[in-house]
Amino acid sequence: MKKKKTIYSLLGGLLALSLAATGCGGGSTGSNANPDANAGANGNPPAEAQADIDTNATVNFATSADPNFNPWSPSGYMESQTVTEIIFDGLTKWGTDYTPIPSLATSWEPSKDGLTWTFKLREGVKWHDGQPFSSDDVVYTFNEIVLKKELGANGSSNYTDVEKVVANGPNEVQFILKKPWSSLPNYLAYYAKILPKHIFAGQDPWKLTSFNKEKPIGTGPFKIVKYSPGQSIELERNPDYFGGAAKIAKVIVHIVPDTNTQIAQLLSGTLNLVDVKDPTLLDRLKQNQNLNITPVTENKYYWISLDQSQERFQDVKVRQALLTAIDREAIIKGVLKGYGEVATGPIPPLQSKYHNADVQKYPYDPEKAKELLKEAGYTPGADGIMQKDGKPLEIDMPTGQFSILVPATQLVQQYWQKIGVKVNLQVMEWNSFIQQVVVNRKYDATLNWWAMPTDPDVLTYYHSSTAGTGFNIPGYKNPELDKLMEQGRAAATEEERVKIYNDMQKLMAEELPYLYLWYPQAFISTTKKLQLPNTSVIVAEDHITEWTMTK
Repeated sequence: MKKKKTIYSLLGGLLALSLAATGCGGGSTGSNANPDANAGANGNPPAEAQADIDTNATVNFATSADPNFNPWSPSGYMESQTVTEIIFDGLTKWGTDYTPIPSLATSWEPSKDGLTWTFKLREGVKWHDGQPFSSDDVVYTFNEIVLKKELGANGSSNYTDVEKVVANGPNEVQFILKKPWSSLPNYLAYYAKILPKHIFAGQDPWKLTSFNKEKPIGTGPFKIVKYSPGQSIELERNPDYFGGAAKIAKVIVHIVPDTNTQIAQLLSGTLNLVDVKDPTLLDRLKQNQNLNITPVTENKYYWISLDQSQERFQDVKVRQALLTAIDREAIIKGVLKGYGEVATGPIPPLQSKYHNADVQKYPYDPEKAKELLKEAGYTPGADGIMQKDGKPLEIDMPTGQFSILVPATQLVQQYWQKIGVKVNLQVMEWNSFIQQVVVNRKYDATLNWWAMPTDPDVLTYYHSSTAGTGFNIPGYKNPELDKLMEQGRAAATEEERVKIYNDMQKLMAEELPYLYLWYPQAFISTTKKLQLPNTSVIVAEDHITEWTMTK
């Protein structure tokens, strides 16, 4: 019998194969990945056009709110990541095929028992202030910030299986794990930026205003030269960047909360790039001959979270009823203009090797939804609102002012009202929404999305240990699901991993930790002079040194 390869050596190639099957292409990277594996990524001009590249060019794009420049800040999310992605580096980053490739680490390897990962660090790297980068910075970032539960760092729940990080000299670190974790290199590419120990040591990481809200110090390809709150962030290329100086001279990130305003500024030429998350805007963009529109595939799904610390939402029949009452096909057709497909769980079809479509489904059926509520003990009151034990089924549903969240939530409100569920909709400014819903968990139901590493390992988003604090927004707890996810992390072969994650998706489809809505199709619109890798914006930012503007 042929000996099976371990999952630790197969992981990179496996992900690449799944992406290639969905048209995203790209090669694989192993544990000793080639730093130049993605040189010359899609979108760069051909050799004969190199002479037309404007090396003094400025690229303008937008973020939705004022950022926090500390990439681990509990209050920093999408609006901050757009900026921090090009200021800081992690140990790994995403290749344009969504597999982890070298960044501050040049290679990585697990121990035979899977409990230790060793990362070789790049030598000669400098922080923006000229100080040398070393293993001390990695150890400090994880041991003193990420792994300290009392700090509640954003994304820290991803690392619950990390015991500690230790240095083996200035150019090597080891992640000591509590349990085997095959997808660690992929997660380290996911917003896991390294901070400078020489600036943070002895400081409260969330109160260091001079860094977090004024002028951060990173190792990345761009550094901040000016920040005007409520207006813009101006960055210039780092000429000493270890990956080579960027081909564009400056980046200006404009703070533009309203998506329609972003589109208007793209059409007028104020912006060069917009990540189009609202498909209803595509027609306006297609009419402009000075713009390119590129469809991109993302590892993303939209969901409704129900606060399962409330007893009423702990009843699976209630969760099933609320999902059955939503016409997701109609929302995809109307709000998304057809650019999406009904979701069945947290593993999108992008991950074709792992995606399991053979699970319980919930087609739109209002009468079936009413039956499920009846089975859960609800009956219509005199006002038509479903009641149980004298309490009406009334739901407070805050939503953030971003992209399609508001119109999608309004439609959900209408669908639920048709089956006798009263919904109090609250539209909020984005940062306020994040603080209330994601940070403080003050809501009954809310509609949002997850964009995650391209890997079926979703433990930190669903495990009982992350309920109420980490990414487990609903607070869902299920020991059976916990066990499957733990087995997935420890699986030694590809075959084992596929089976475990298929079983996981079947259980999730039955239990509905979230109400799964749709997998979206994303688009990037750019001015024709701007060329960037043909991938999602956040991955393209990992390759910003390859962006070009023609004269």
